[in-house]
Amino acid sequence: MKRNPLIRIAAAASATLLLTAAVTPAALAEPASFSNPAVSPKYTLSPRNTLPPMNPASLAGAIAGLPNDQATGALVQVRGSAGAWSGVSGTADLSTGAPVPANAHFRIGSITKTFTAVVVLQLAAEHRLDLDAPVQRYLPGLLPAGYPRITVAQLLNHTSGLPGVDLPADPQWIVENRYTVFTPQQVLATAFRHGLVFAPGTQQQYTNTNYLVAGLLVEKLTHHSYGDEVRDRILRPLGLRETSVPGNDPNLPAPYAHGYQVVNGQLVDLTRMNQSIPWAAGEMISTTRDLDKFLIALFQGRLVPNPVLQRMFTVPAVTIFGTDDPAIYSQGLMTSTVNGVTVWGKTGSRYGYTNGIWATRDLQRRAVYSINTTDKGFEGQPEIVQKLALAIGGL
Repeated sequence: MKRNPLIRIAAAASATLLLTAAVTPAALAEPASFSNPAVSPKYTLSPRNTLPPMNPASLAGAIAGLPNDQATGALVQVRGSAGAWSGVSGTADLSTGAPVPANAHFRIGSITKTFTAVVVLQLAAEHRLDLDAPVQRYLPGLLPAGYPRITVAQLLNHTSGLPGVDLPADPQWIVENRYTVFTPQQVLATAFRHGLVFAPGTQQQYTNTNYLVAGLLVEKLTHHSYGDEVRDRILRPLGLRETSVPGNDPNLPAPYAHGYQVVNGQLVDLTRMNQSIPWAAGEMISTTRDLDKFLIALFQGRLVPNPVLQRMFTVPAVTIFGTDDPAIYSQGLMTSTVNGVTVWGKTGSRYGYTNGIWATRDLQRRAVYSINTTDKGFEGQPEIVQKLALAIGGL
């Protein structure tokens, strides 16, 4: 059955529920209007009066009842022209019962890919790389000799056909290797022992492999670490002081909600964990406030100039591998339509953290959430995730 990507987003339910009521638009610090919306011809902006109104009761209900067997805590922020709502639920620490801090840091997982894509697209705008040129031109010898031509753009929109990283998914292995440091090359070697999944450019399959290669590409072209480029190009210019690229540091800055994972039937605290395996595809840390600021700047064209920004809002005309479903990933973002409202953004997860950032292209509604889910490997999404997606849509 085809699943809406926004409903693949987080898990939730509350020993404690703290929330702010919806406020009037005049009370909000709204983004300035923009004059160059880079929207693919396939998608159009909805008139302002078609956006469903904020529904605080639905939002509060979506994250009620935590902790439960799916999640221990939740943190949600919704902003936009129709009002604002923020809520936390559950506990930050099962041993103390402390509530989830409204300003909690969390591991953003694959939302990191959007930051990495921004750096690559900036390099393209600076004419330091050609997005339609083969990766092999810039990183000779990285891809196996038998692989065909794969473009930089195909990395960013997951149409490269590169195989996925082949490391154990067993939670016990994760626990035992939580502090092990892997290089990007070591992680990629587990993927490159396999052949391509499909011919480049013909289908779409989401994989961290693409963005590990993109991170190495950034380092080759700039002669700096990918993390330094993210800091210098995005975090510092935007004043995202609570967002970080941790490298091999396994710690989360305070305050934070603990992340737990079910391992052999028991909850294990995996808050402290090295993130060298996902690296440029999923290692970063942030807050709801910083991610909202990032969304605003990105959509307004303050990070990636037109016409390169257009690529972030253009989905390739292919299907998802193994299905008849149309592609949903652009170069750095993904798209979904819920109840007639089209949004763009990115999901991400690490052990104990399932997150998302979403916004309408005109920024009338923006949502950032982090849910402390207890099973990274669940099939589909719990009912609470679907409730949250619908509530964000305004129903």
